[in-house]
Amino acid sequence: MEDPSSTLRNRRPVPLEDLSAESPDGKRPVVAQTVGARNPAKTGVLAVLLLIVSVIAVLALAVVAAALIYYRNPGQYFWIEPLPPWTAVPGDVDWSVDFSADVAKQQAVVAAFKHAWLAYERDAMGDDEYHPITRKGSNLTRAGGIGYTVVDALDTMLLMGLDAEYARARAWVAQSMTFERDASFSTFETTIRVLGGLLAAHALTDGDALFLARAVDLADRMLPAFASPAGLPLSMVNLARRVGVADADNRGLVSTAEAATLQLEFRYLGYLTDNLEYWDKAEHVMKVIRHARLPNGLTPIFMSSDVGKFMTSEIRLGSRGDSYYEYLLKQFLQTGSVETVYREMYDDAMNAIHTNLLAVSNQKKLTFTTELHPQRLAATGQTYLNIFLLIIVFVHGYGFDRTWVRALKQDHLVCFLGGSLMLGATTAGALTHPVSIPPAAPELSRAGQRDWTTGVGLIETCVDTYRTASGLAPEIVHFRESIDKGSDWFIKDAKPPGEPPVYDARYILRPETVESLFLAWRLTGNSRYRTYGWEIFQAIETHCRVPSGGYASVLNVEQVPVAWEDKMETFFMSETLKYLYLLFSDNSVLPLDEYVFNTEAHPLPIFSPSVRTGFS
Repeated sequence: MEDPSSTLRNRRPVPLEDLSAESPDGKRPVVAQTVGARNPAKTGVLAVLLLIVSVIAVLALAVVAAALIYYRNPGQYFWIEPLPPWTAVPGDVDWSVDFSADVAKQQAVVAAFKHAWLAYERDAMGDDEYHPITRKGSNLTRAGGIGYTVVDALDTMLLMGLDAEYARARAWVAQSMTFERDASFSTFETTIRVLGGLLAAHALTDGDALFLARAVDLADRMLPAFASPAGLPLSMVNLARRVGVADADNRGLVSTAEAATLQLEFRYLGYLTDNLEYWDKAEHVMKVIRHARLPNGLTPIFMSSDVGKFMTSEIRLGSRGDSYYEYLLKQFLQTGSVETVYREMYDDAMNAIHTNLLAVSNQKKLTFTTELHPQRLAATGQTYLNIFLLIIVFVHGYGFDRTWVRALKQDHLVCFLGGSLMLGATTAGALTHPVSIPPAAPELSRAGQRDWTTGVGLIETCVDTYRTASGLAPEIVHFRESIDKGSDWFIKDAKPPGEPPVYDARYILRPETVESLFLAWRLTGNSRYRTYGWEIFQAIETHCRVPSGGYASVLNVEQVPVAWEDKMETFFMSETLKYLYLLFSDNSVLPLDEYVFNTEAHPLPIFSPSVRTGFS
């Protein structure tokens, strides 16, 4: 008989976790005075002078070294920044909280979704990706696709009440979807888009068995990706052969974000099926990351799947780092806030971010995030300073031959963090539950107040990056050093109109800013966030909408009229339009205390398993 204590519904949550020597006869030795011995008084004076000079030299060296360390590794090494004056949102003293739906704007977003979906359905139904200018679809592998776009859009249709479109999409899942593809698919992307999409559709249809069956089939094919020596998931998985495949482009290393952004999906599937294997393999990844923690709490973007340790690589909150931080909070919330290990990891990470990665711009005093890039110490010169730095670097755990250089660079991907910090402040950082809307300062811990303030500021920064010629935000912005003059941020190596645009200047229909606007709206009730969202939506409609159907990416946000890239990312319908729809909906739609959104915006119910979860 099965031991009921081994099931996911019967085990209980576990909270965290002289210099002188003596002669043989016991007397001190007597030293005879010899001819030519030095005058003790003179010797003493010289010794004192030498000591003073040595102390001054050491102090000077320490000051120089500390300054160099500080500027290479900016953070609160010497003092703790006081909290700024409390404000719920910038620029507003008071406002009326009104969560009623803005139906007209809501329906405009629905119309945009239909314009995107119907074009895809007409030209590329079942294909993984859509190219609206050439009106063609494409798949991620030569062996065929698995319906990325279809599954990614299912729950958006359900939310918007698009019954006919949903029915046709469900029929494709029932009749045409197959995972028998002899090719390598991204473990991360397949989990967040396809597995997450199936699970969200299952939840929003009150348990449609079709979606759960497809999710189980997919997850079983993906489990072998976790069969690395350290238990970290390999970057790719062959779905037909059921085998994990290392990423040759990154020397077999595993992206931190990609390894730690599978847990919401596999844990929820484990709960639904009472299958511990799904849960345990995903949770083991978090245990490995916790045990690999660096002394300062920062997280490089690559790990070794062989030994389960961080490798010398960039530290950033953008690509390959972003959703690791996002899922720390959401794993804590997913199981009713009982797994305190995730709260501890989240708190540790947020402290590290605030200590090391935040900065404020010159002109508008915009809060933004920075990156730390590894750099080898100079082989010649600064010999003693380098030795001192090596000791410090070694103690900090960064690696023995490197120090770090700060880059004033922020990806659009980082814009999820503003809303996430505000959500974390009102949950993990709250002293009372639930908090007011908006929260009052006494309801939040000191860390909660800090996180809220930073989150509010980051959202304003992200919105500011949309103030371009097209009203769309670039993929990457750089901020100016304090000694530089000019606007707060710029697009690096930007070319004048008529020349090929740089990668950083693109807008690829990304959702992160509107995601944060949605969360900020739900947590404050302040209409400024709806205003920001509507401005972004109008810019998308003006510059990304393809008349024949679908939406295209923009190659240079500072050039109008815009030039398009022939691609509509699947996350446009899954995330960007969904979060815009929710921004203009009333707050009874997918309440934040009942759902967590995976990193592809698929809503998964919060549940309270009586299981033994968490680890030490």
